[in-house]
Amino acid sequence: MHALSRTSVATMPLYAAYGPNLDPARMLERCPRSPVAGSGWVTGWRLTFGGVPVSATVVEAAAEQVFVTIYDVSPQDEPTLDAWEKAESGMEQKIKVRVQTLEGAQLAWWYVSPHYEGGLPTPQYLNQLAEAAEAGGAPTEYVTELRTRPTG
Repeated sequence: MHALSRTSVATMPLYAAYGPNLDPARMLERCPRSPVAGSGWVTGWRLTFGGVPVSATVVEAAAEQVFVTIYDVSPQDEPTLDAWEKAESGMEQKIKVRVQTLEGAQLAWWYVSPHYEGGLPTPQYLNQLAEAAEAGGAPTEYVTELRTRPTG
């Protein structure tokens, strides 16, 4: 895994959200000083589910990609986001990724769970992810693929 120390990503304000944080309204509540900075795709990764409780995470997968909303995270909001994502407890790790946008590639960070992959989301959680992706501007095909995934 490409784990980086907190200090190595602290100077990088761009955050690539792939789960419920795709929704700009949700992020505005959590991080009010961190505006949307765009959207794009992280290639070489796929969305999956794991951990307890089952939540969205990403794993490397050569031929796949994940849609993300990019946020310009303020230094004041970053600790709040870390706490929300449980990064301080080790439940999630922050790593750098390259996001492909219409303006070109941008470096950002996102959270990755080091825990076991293979859980199934609840129908309610999957619907929340699909609605967040829709609110974040994801293409219809991506939202449809989310809505048709297996649930537990």
